Amino acid sequence: MARTVTTEAIARAAGKKAATKKVAAKKSPAKKVAAKLAPKPSSPAGERKAAQAAFAALPLPQRLAQALDALRASASAEYRDGMGRFAIPNERAFGVPMAKIQAVAKRLGRDHALAEALWDAGWYEARLLAAYVDDPAAVTAAQMDRWARDFDNWAVCDTVCFALFDRSPLAWRKIEQWAKREDEFVRRAAFALLASKSVHDKQAGDAEFLRGLELVEAYAFDERNFVKKAVNWALRSVGKRNAALHAAALQTATRLAASAQAAPRWNGKDALRELNGAATVRRLSRKA
Repeated sequence: MARTVTTEAIARAAGKKAATKKVAAKKSPAKKVAAKLAPKPSSPAGERKAAQAAFAALPLPQRLAQALDALRASASAEYRDGMGRFAIPNERAFGVPMAKIQAVAKRLGRDHALAEALWDAGWYEARLLAAYVDDPAAVTAAQMDRWARDFDNWAVCDTVCFALFDRSPLAWRKIEQWAKREDEFVRRAAFALLASKSVHDKQAGDAEFLRGLELVEAYAFDERNFVKKAVNWALRSVGKRNAALHAAALQTATRLAASAQAAPRWNGKDALRELNGAATVRRLSRKA
């Protein structure tokens, strides 16, 4: 008579087979040791850190040379030729897009000494790269003043303020000091820094930004294009930070819009359009 194979019997047989495979799969002591000693695949982050450590061990002149070579390797004559359309001088430029500069910075890592050397090299892209590789904790007041005196275009000014200086505990002091300076790009730096703080500084209270609005109102008369646009940027940015600052910025913008002078009137009217816009209102509602 043929034997009937039940489901239960199949399950028991499958269990025995699995147990046999499990025992066979166990590694011998020798294999366990070999597995531990075998090189493990490194993560991209781990490889990057190792490369940064090796780079940091090189003498500064060699690090500078390699950083400049990396920028030159990413340069484009076409991009360089087009910089003038954005009011960026290209006499001391390689022609490297911002995304590629940031990629180089990511490979190099933080390096305060290299940042100073890149700045002193004087190339447009080297100064942008300096903003990304410098350590905000190592930035000094003297360095901030020295770099600010070298600002000769809006792109370097804004990048340094947005990517580096606004992370420094010295930033608020420099906003106050630089707003009073007559140099076009130093005064622009004050308001670019204020706009950057409004975006990045999550811990600052409203008092610092209310003081910033006082500076906006005091210097909104400056008709120079690069100052005027930075003042406007700061006014709009502070006004989008929270409901209380939005109300204060609206009052400031309304007073400026009523001015008999062209520069403050433009600043006020332009800011009012954005601060009263539906996108700003929705954003503040979500925050509330």
